[in-house]
Amino acid sequence: MQEEILHSPDRCRCCGTPFPADAPTKGYNGRYALDVVAPTSGSPGLEVRHTKHVYLQRQCSCGHWTHAEPGRCAENTDWQVELTEWHLAGPMLVALICALSLRQRVSRRGVQEFLADWLGVSLSIAAIHQCLHEAGRAVAPVIERDIVPLIREAELLHVDETGWKEGNQLLWLWVFTCTTATLFAIGRRSRRMLHKILGEAFVGWLMSDGFWAYRDYDRRLRCLAHLIRKAHGLDQSLDPLARPFGAATLALFEDLLQQVYQAREGPQPPADLYQKNRGKLDAFNDLCVDHWDCAHEKTRQLAREFTHDWEAIWAVLEFPRLPITNNWAEQALRHWVISRRISQGTRTEQGSLAFALLVSVIETCRKRGVSPWPYLAQVVQQRRKGEPAPVLPEPAPAP
Repeated sequence: MQEEILHSPDRCRCCGTPFPADAPTKGYNGRYALDVVAPTSGSPGLEVRHTKHVYLQRQCSCGHWTHAEPGRCAENTDWQVELTEWHLAGPMLVALICALSLRQRVSRRGVQEFLADWLGVSLSIAAIHQCLHEAGRAVAPVIERDIVPLIREAELLHVDETGWKEGNQLLWLWVFTCTTATLFAIGRRSRRMLHKILGEAFVGWLMSDGFWAYRDYDRRLRCLAHLIRKAHGLDQSLDPLARPFGAATLALFEDLLQQVYQAREGPQPPADLYQKNRGKLDAFNDLCVDHWDCAHEKTRQLAREFTHDWEAIWAVLEFPRLPITNNWAEQALRHWVISRRISQGTRTEQGSLAFALLVSVIETCRKRGVSPWPYLAQVVQQRRKGEPAPVLPEPAPAP
């Protein structure tokens, strides 16, 4: 598909006078752009659109020639890549490159091969790399405007982190996810990083693992699956100090979680199971204290973990309808953990930033039940013109 688009100025840049229809006009500059369009009726598959953009200049009665220019986003010292319409790859082609690279986990060279073999589009590795970074810069305002506020105001937030390699340094890939948004960030595993995302005034429920920095927040939940897994390991240990503690922990969890499941099926509001089982919990707390200095390392660590996070672990007994696992966060990370194993992480700070921004938008759209790719193309198109990014799509209605 081929077409030609003429770009003409509408008023004099010198005096501001609108141009009449018969104002002297001539060509000034031009560029070619490649883009993909959605299949039309009776035409399955992607179509490649080859567009010639011609920029015209017009003369005002004051004598000044004004020429049309491609759109351009203001410079940003945080980014080495420009956001401008003066680009060979169109917005939907950029979105396709993001889909292949991020969701399909295809290498830059693999993306290059796919575009050439299946669409007849020849792009250099550098151009593909630039498209990904440009898309990351394009969606940056969406994160701050639409996603971060939802994360900070969530009533229930799931948080997790996993190792991430950036060049030669080991960082962490963080995920924060709630009912309508998911945010990724790459940085240190530290209190400072956590407070940078959530601030210090987060008041919702925070579901997490045992990382000590989460203890800065009052309304915490611990993923019980992690603790049960550790207790299973002790129960199957050959160490005579570990087995009894592991067995006691498993028995307590089995009893209390059965009560939680029953309470969820009962009348509103659910009973306060903590007070109901106060005697069992006090006895188990004494057992943890007895194992505080246990010679077996993993037994000692688990006993101390219960003591440090006691309220977070057993909060579900007071509020049985709260979740007992951190599955939301772990599922959000799973795809990107596989991607990390294939790509070995990112190479530069800007690459890490672009990656985190893009996957935040992608996973938020998927959580809302909408395709991220048309939206991503719209964002790139608007931001290349220097205009604000469109707001995130609303969640799709339930079927």
